[in-house]
Amino acid sequence: MESNDISIRRAQIGDLEQIHYCENTSFEFPWSYAMLYDDIIENENTVYLVVELKGQIIGYGGMWIIFDEAHITNVCILPEYRGKGYAYSLMRELIEVAKEHDADAMSLEVRVSNKAALRLYKKCGFTIHGIRKRYYSNNGEDAYVMWTERGPGLEGY
Repeated sequence: MESNDISIRRAQIGDLEQIHYCENTSFEFPWSYAMLYDDIIENENTVYLVVELKGQIIGYGGMWIIFDEAHITNVCILPEYRGKGYAYSLMRELIEVAKEHDADAMSLEVRVSNKAALRLYKKCGFTIHGIRKRYYSNNGEDAYVMWTERGPGLEGY
């Protein structure tokens, strides 16, 4: 995907340092370089995309695709680039890739306190289907489980 100012493409091994930087800059408890390497490079059931602005990776997103379901694992935009629609463009592209892989449903978990992410996911057609109690090990925060499926009336998918 390309727009006037960004491009979104598949992540490659050479992107790992910048992806790791995005992860460390964005999250209190980021994935390690080894975890990212294993998921992006070694796991044949994943698809990771990067968001580039003028040749610099400013964000990334990933998902596991297993049989007919896609599970969003990561969505990350550097703090200074948030609020400009880049995460929405990334989510739309992840949804398109999931469709290309014949996924009939998509899911994700999100912190109950992450209002910006909740707005984004709802805008993309995801709805809350449950809560995972004490899901986040760093502080015991609950996570909403959100889903979207192909079908009439579902805007995001």
